Amino acid sequence: GLTANITQADLLVTGLTAENKTYDAGLVATLSGTAAITALAGDVVTLGGTASGSFATKTVGTGKAVTVTGKTISGTDAANYALVQQTGLTANITQADLLVTGLTAANKTYDTTRTAILGGTAAVTVLAGDTVTLGGTASGSFATKAVGTGKAVTVTGKTISGTDAANYALVQQAGLTANITQADLLVTGLTAENKTYDA
Repeated sequence: GLTANITQADLLVTGLTAENKTYDAGLVATLSGTAAITALAGDVVTLGGTASGSFATKTVGTGKAVTVTGKTISGTDAANYALVQQTGLTANITQADLLVTGLTAANKTYDTTRTAILGGTAAVTVLAGDTVTLGGTASGSFATKAVGTGKAVTVTGKTISGTDAANYALVQQAGLTANITQADLLVTGLTAENKTYDA
């Protein structure tokens, strides 16, 4: 008349790893490796399904926990097991580059300075749903003050702020060029004297 219960044994999924990613405003974590289980000797259990990983939040961070779902089991002895999705996976989300665009550099006449005059309107394009504000004041400079054609202009000064700004690495606009042309140099100090007609 004795009775007892046999409860399911945990069957742990192993073999997966989570890959680091660049910020993309989503929660998806890419998994790699090969999922596996180890059932008790003699049992017939097949691992199926498709593993998927997700971060709890979309934000940039190091060693962020990744939750795995999607694996299943089947087979003659599957009902004797409680499948436990793989745990303990972590990965990093690193900042996405956010490029400033929309500026132009104007040609100028030589003035002994490296200052470049910028035009246009600076802009950034963030991922859908993100709140990032572009601020600061753009300034441009030539590497040297000397006359030249197609001289590279370096831009500095733009900044970002807002709820999602920390997820981005701001990249000041690059690739601008402009010309510095020669300045007229006027000779002064000379006078002309009157004279009597001498043919």
